[in-house]
Amino acid sequence: MPTAIAVTSRELVLPPTFGHALPDGQTPSGVVLPHPDAQSLETALAETAALLDQQGYLVVLYPAASPAPLVRRLHTVRSLLESDRIALLALDLPPLAVGVLARQLRQLSVADFSPGVLGCAARLLAHYIHAGAQLGSVARLDRVPVGLGSHVRSWVPGSRFGVIAHPTPRLVTVGGGADEPPAPGYATQLTLARGQHGGHGADWITGTLASGWRVTGVQEVELPGESPRWWGTGRLTEFAAAIPDLSVLYQLVASVRREECHWCGLELIGDRCAFCSCPVPRSEAAPALAPAARPALTSH
Repeated sequence: MPTAIAVTSRELVLPPTFGHALPDGQTPSGVVLPHPDAQSLETALAETAALLDQQGYLVVLYPAASPAPLVRRLHTVRSLLESDRIALLALDLPPLAVGVLARQLRQLSVADFSPGVLGCAARLLAHYIHAGAQLGSVARLDRVPVGLGSHVRSWVPGSRFGVIAHPTPRLVTVGGGADEPPAPGYATQLTLARGQHGGHGADWITGTLASGWRVTGVQEVELPGESPRWWGTGRLTEFAAAIPDLSVLYQLVASVRREECHWCGLELIGDRCAFCSCPVPRSEAAPALAPAARPALTSH
């Protein structure tokens, strides 16, 4: 049965990747579930019900740090519709990375994965996304540990910082001679988005990281509306490095053992159902989808 992939702002519906994705026109578009300020509850209920009638299942991705009114709206709609066909997945990722992950699920939604497996795939594929930003100040950054010295340097004109928020938080001073973040063990494609006034440069991203991370291409998109709040500044260039090759993504998901949720009956991978949140009984649980247990990738 078809599965729709939804996000919470139009900027998170990213255009298809190039070179390794589906042919033009075959990547399904994402669904946008607006903020409560932009849409009444009645309209949200009617549009979501119509979407479920048309698509069957709905997987909603949103940053775990989203505003409380938006999160309440998502849960209210699911509750009032009394639907177990809506998966609400809060992700510990920066906004742009959520959009990149949603794009990967949109690509995989045309494959032969069941809704339950596709929903659970979000947690698996998130481990393979490297997300961060180039910032002019870290004075208000609270998503990554920031030392006193970096806070002080934030007040020095011209200071620039490279931040990795996922998978392992790290902060470096651009041009400071510090060790660079470790590269992914596989080829990636960079998606980047500039903030106000062109962000705060992208030379560290497109130069240092791109050369060390075996980047196969760079795609520039619009900055998500939630990014300045997430990073603590509007002067930023946000990025996410991810696997662009659909065949590799398919291999990753297909290689994980499938279970049946003992509560709702949907297929799942990992240790928890994406739709009803019911955990797999401990005696039956597959290895957790953590970095140490994730399937190996063939180098490309």
